[in-house]
Amino acid sequence: MKTIGLLGGMSWESTLTYYKLLNLGVKQKLGGLHSAKIVLYSVDFEEIELLQREGRWDEAGEILAKNVRSLELAGADFILICTNTMHKVIDIIQKNIKTPIIHIAEATAFYMQKEGYKKAILLGTRFSMQENFIKGVLEKNNIQVVTPNSEEICEIDRIIFSELVLGKISPQSKQIYLSIIDKIYQREKQIDSVILGCTEIGLLLQKEDTFLKIFDTTVLHVNKALDLAI
Repeated sequence: MKTIGLLGGMSWESTLTYYKLLNLGVKQKLGGLHSAKIVLYSVDFEEIELLQREGRWDEAGEILAKNVRSLELAGADFILICTNTMHKVIDIIQKNIKTPIIHIAEATAFYMQKEGYKKAILLGTRFSMQENFIKGVLEKNNIQVVTPNSEEICEIDRIIFSELVLGKISPQSKQIYLSIIDKIYQREKQIDSVILGCTEIGLLLQKEDTFLKIFDTTVLHVNKALDLAI
C-alpha cells in the first residue's frame, strides 16, 4: 500500500472527512485490520483564510509548498490538498516538490466522464465559482460547467465561511442551497448534475436532497487516492 500525504486544516472539518473516508475505503477494499497509510500536515486555517481574503495567493502558495515538503520528507507517495480553493496555487506548490499532487478537479472529471455526466452546476467558494482553477480543469475534460449568478455566489460563499467551516449545519442554509440549485436548473437546459466544489458542502447536502446527480469532490478525490494507493 502506498502512503497518502494529506495537506489539511482548510478547514479541519473537511480534513476529518478525508481521514475517515480513506480509512473506511481501505477497510472495505482489504478487510481485516487494514487502515490507510497516511501522513498529515494540518495548517492553521485562520492564517490561510486571511491571505485568501487579502488576495495574497502567492504568499499562501509558498506557505503551503513548505508544508507539502514536510509530507514529501515524511514519505508520502502522492499528495492530496484537502480543499478545492487552494488548488488555485497548485502550480506554486507542485514546482517545489517531486511528489505528484492529485488534482481534485481532475479526479472529479474522471468519475463524471465514467458515468456519462456532461453538464453540471458548480457550487463552491466565490473563488472556485468565479475563477478557472476548478472550472477550467472540468471544461478541459469536456464537462460543461454552470455557475450561480453574483447574488447567489455571495450567499453560497457566506454560508461556507460563516457556518460550514465552523462545523455549523443549518437546515435553513440547506434550503437556500437547494433553492439556488432549483433556480439554476430552471434557467439552464440539459443540466444533469451538481458538483459540490467545496470540501465542506458535503456536510450540508446529501444525494437524497435533490433529484440531480451529486458529485462530491471530496469523495471523488478520496476514491482516486484509494485507487492509486492500493
